[in-house]
Amino acid sequence: MAAAKAKQAEAELDEAPEAEEGEQPAAKPKRKLPSMKVMIIAAAGLLVVGGGGIGAYFFFSGPSHDKPVQQVAKPAIFVDLPDVLVNLSNAGSDRTQYLKVKIVLELPEAQLVPQIQPLMPRVMDAFQTYLRELRPTDLDGSAGLYRLKEELTRRVNAAVAPNRITAVLFKEIVIQ
Repeated sequence: MAAAKAKQAEAELDEAPEAEEGEQPAAKPKRKLPSMKVMIIAAAGLLVVGGGGIGAYFFFSGPSHDKPVQQVAKPAIFVDLPDVLVNLSNAGSDRTQYLKVKIVLELPEAQLVPQIQPLMPRVMDAFQTYLRELRPTDLDGSAGLYRLKEELTRRVNAAVAPNRITAVLFKEIVIQ
């Protein structure tokens, strides 16, 4: 038996690389699959190419069978008002200034026209009383005209309540 053990030890020494005395024989490095990194990179590449292919398919496949519902824009309805001519408030000035305005009301629906027509005297009264109190400096610049437009819209909506108009539009404004 001793001879068998000696032969086995001798065989192990032959297989091990030669090492100097006192050194541990160098362990064989475990061989990882060299293709592990390659497999990960290949999988990532396939995902990118596959995702791009799917995206391109949906992008270039044309319109889908479901047609989107298109919102039909309602045409605006306009109602002309009679011309308004008022003298402006003149605090301490000898010169009288006049304001002539041509106004159009914008309505959201055509069904409101017959409901608003009987209320036009109320609307015109609201315009007259408000415009007579304006000074020429109140109408200076675009900010003054914007404030005028907003105030007239508010007064018309109060006069025709519960109906509402969309906007007051100016066709002509003249200050003399």
